[in-house]
Amino acid sequence: MTKNVLVLSGPNLAALGSREPEIYGSVTLADMMGQLSLVAADLGLSVDARQTNDESELVGWLHEAANAGLDVVLNPAAFTHYSYAVRDACAHLVGMGSSLIEVHLSNPAARETFRHTSVVSGVATGTIAGFGARSYELALQALVSREP
Repeated sequence: MTKNVLVLSGPNLAALGSREPEIYGSVTLADMMGQLSLVAADLGLSVDARQTNDESELVGWLHEAANAGLDVVLNPAAFTHYSYAVRDACAHLVGMGSSLIEVHLSNPAARETFRHTSVVSGVATGTIAGFGARSYELALQALVSREP
C-alpha cells in the first residue's frame, strides 16, 4: 500500500527557476515536484505537493495533515525565521504522531545572519538543508528509513 506524504513549500518558491538562480539554481518548483513524484513512487510513497505564499493557508494544510495522520515535508521558506503560527502548527502535527522534515534548498546557516534562526527546526523531526532540489528527495528517503 502506498503511503501519502504532504509536501509543502512556502512563499516565493513558485518563482524558482528565475529567482536568484545563483543561490537556488534554474530548476522550477514544478520540475522539482515532478522529479519528486518519481522518487516517491520508487520509495513506495505518493506525494501531494502544494505551494503557497499565504501563512494562513500553510497553517491550514499543516492542520489538515495532523488530522489525517500524514507525514509532511515542509520548506517553510521565509516563514522559517519568524512565523510562530507555522511553528505551532508544526508542533501540533508532530504531537499528533506525524513526522515533519524541514527542508531548505540552500543552507540558511551559510547565508545572511537573519536566516540562521529557524523557529520550525526545534519542533521538526529533522532538518535537511543545502542540497538544492535533492533536499526534498533526501527528506522522503529520511521518512522511509526513519525508525518508528
